[in-house]
Amino acid sequence: MSEAFDIYTLLFLVLAVVIFIRLRSVLGRRTGNERPPYDPYTRPQPKQGAPEGTVVALPQGRGAETPVGREPGPSQEDIAERLERYAKADSPLGKSLTALIKADPSFDPAQFLDGAKAAYEMVVGAFAEGDGNTLKQLLGEDVLDGFSKAIAEREERGETHQSTLVGINKADIIEAELKDKQAYVTVKFVSELISVTRDSAGEVVDGDPKKVREVTDIWTFARDTSSRNPNWKLVATEAAN
Repeated sequence: MSEAFDIYTLLFLVLAVVIFIRLRSVLGRRTGNERPPYDPYTRPQPKQGAPEGTVVALPQGRGAETPVGREPGPSQEDIAERLERYAKADSPLGKSLTALIKADPSFDPAQFLDGAKAAYEMVVGAFAEGDGNTLKQLLGEDVLDGFSKAIAEREERGETHQSTLVGINKADIIEAELKDKQAYVTVKFVSELISVTRDSAGEVVDGDPKKVREVTDIWTFARDTSSRNPNWKLVATEAAN
């Protein structure tokens, strides 16, 4: 009986180890280096003529699968519900967002901000790594030009950049505009970063590898509301500090 008990005990232990290993392989491990971002010196861009191509896919929320122009217009109650946390209905921002929702009934500020935060992390991460291919998929032409020049100048100086995004503290819609059928939504991001730039000898020339600093960025996304393409494009960036 004792021998049988020992065998069964051993089998259960082996089974437990196998399950643990499989779970670990599926869930993965955090290394502490996920999503390393940093925002470059950026420049505001005029809100004229959003560049062509699919760039930033921001969630559309309600009715996104229905072609624009064919779904029924949202009710006043529905619009008020969507705006409740983001703008007063009679404020300039509230009126602009109301016009945007009427033009694009799938637009929802909450869903939009979730996507905008994801886009922010992707863009600043790609810049930190000098990942030009990723940036081409995320940025409008004017913004891409500014980012690419910053990366090229950094590489010419033989510098390397390392950064860690501690987190996005706030992301607020501060402006919305509907020009013809082109929608523009501007978001103010407040994030915390640890960033450092080193020269070819490894000496720190900018930043501090041990200091968390607060960064404020203002980004504008654009989308053609008459298009069936639900993607928004990053068409302007501005560093507020």
